[in-house]
Amino acid sequence: MKDSASDPTADIAKEYLERENKEKQVLALLLEKFLGRKDQILVQKTEMGGTEAYVSSVTLEWFAGRVHFASGLPLFQKKYNPETDNVEIDADSIDEIQQRPLDWSRQAPLVQYLAARQNHKFPPVLVVINQPWVDNPKAAEWDSEGRATKSTTDFIPLDKDAKVGLLNISEDDVTIYALDGQHRLMGVQGLMELIKTRKLQRYKKDKGADDSFITVNDLIEKYQVDLAYLQNLPKEKIGIEFICAVAAGETRTEARRRVRSIFVHVNLMAAPLTKGQLTQLNEDDGFAIVARKIAVTHPLLEQRQERNPRVNWNSATVASNSTVLTTLQALQDMSERYLIHKFPHWKPLEKGLIPMRPEDEEIEQGIEEFKKLFDSLASLSSYKILEHEDTPALRRFSFEKDGGEGNMLFRPVAQVALAQALGILVFKKGFSLADIFKKLRKFDQQGGFSGMEYPQSLWYGILYDPNKKRVQVAGRDLAAKLLVYILGGVQEQMERAELRKALADARTVENKTIGFDAEFVEPKAVGLPNLLS
Repeated sequence: MKDSASDPTADIAKEYLERENKEKQVLALLLEKFLGRKDQILVQKTEMGGTEAYVSSVTLEWFAGRVHFASGLPLFQKKYNPETDNVEIDADSIDEIQQRPLDWSRQAPLVQYLAARQNHKFPPVLVVINQPWVDNPKAAEWDSEGRATKSTTDFIPLDKDAKVGLLNISEDDVTIYALDGQHRLMGVQGLMELIKTRKLQRYKKDKGADDSFITVNDLIEKYQVDLAYLQNLPKEKIGIEFICAVAAGETRTEARRRVRSIFVHVNLMAAPLTKGQLTQLNEDDGFAIVARKIAVTHPLLEQRQERNPRVNWNSATVASNSTVLTTLQALQDMSERYLIHKFPHWKPLEKGLIPMRPEDEEIEQGIEEFKKLFDSLASLSSYKILEHEDTPALRRFSFEKDGGEGNMLFRPVAQVALAQALGILVFKKGFSLADIFKKLRKFDQQGGFSGMEYPQSLWYGILYDPNKKRVQVAGRDLAAKLLVYILGGVQEQMERAELRKALADARTVENKTIGFDAEFVEPKAVGLPNLLS
């Protein structure tokens, strides 16, 4: 048997592995030496569209302390308002503006997101490196033709292809401005202030002080935030991409136009998701999760080969000739307005915050309750017609091409109003869903949901605009209140009086009030409709 100890192949492999390990150790020592320096950062160089960029990561603490808002660039100084950190727009500055105005009311929600959500994530930021000589036309770095002889980014390559190296970020040499990610910067700066002082002033959009603060104690009490976890957040890292304010060979005007163009392109290419797409992807909002589940599993909505799709997954509206029944966005609105009184804690504590995902058991409860609602909706004769009729004929108004039934149940805004009303009745007032739908089935059979473009309809002037001859979204809340009323959910005399006035106002067009008999009447003669029996 051959002795493996004398095998030359094994000896070579062992020698190779030992050499590789030594090289790794040397590399680790070199990296430790370079990465320990505060004036340099290890980066990878990229190039796209003629613009060189350097990609790396920095701690949140470094990002908050070293990066400035783009409005502070020296070329903005004449129009810069230090109180709002924005540039005042006038005839002189309009061509220089590169940034949308900062909305300081967003700072508090961003800070709460970072502090309260353990799986938080900010996308990388794009920053510009500037040097003092840029704003001195007599500096030696400008040649006789006003072109830069060097770039404002000082990069030292560490490999033969100059793809990896060290970028100079010394405070003595460079100033760094956020080109894309100003609100992220605002949020991180607020987080640092909160950690340092244990409180953060809330602001209005223009940075006017609000009357309240975020405090560390609030975060601990409301979100069970651990103090040690909070103190560790400054060490977290965010991706960062550096570009130069001026590249070698550019004039100052050319550099400004390039940087401005990059900003515009970054924002144009980052097309926002539609509301429907956000609902499809949202894994935190309990109402969105419930809506998604019902959209793909309920017999009234699910996709089947033998029929046209019933749900528009992207757009928030439904065209008159569309064959869908509703939209995913409407389903989320229905889910929220129906279930909000049962699961009020599913809503974030403050507007602008991302909600906390409910427990799986609660989500299952929500799905079951929403399924019961759709089981009941499917029992309405208007929806039973869908077994042999498509939605356009039921949705279209009588005066539109090919005519239609003008049935409000085929309009998303009315579907949301109905869910809103039923949520109040079932979860707030204790009504039985079965009893409610006994009344609604009779109301539907009598045409109560149809012909909304006619003055005889309860929904005329509310969900239907007689002037513009189209559905009006603004009437949704009033429609919901009327549904609560006709189903017996309004007992207070004052509430009835207010509803009577709102109904008369809605049916008043050009100072003329239209009664249910299509005649002009005094507003007080409109009255309230009969309760359903």
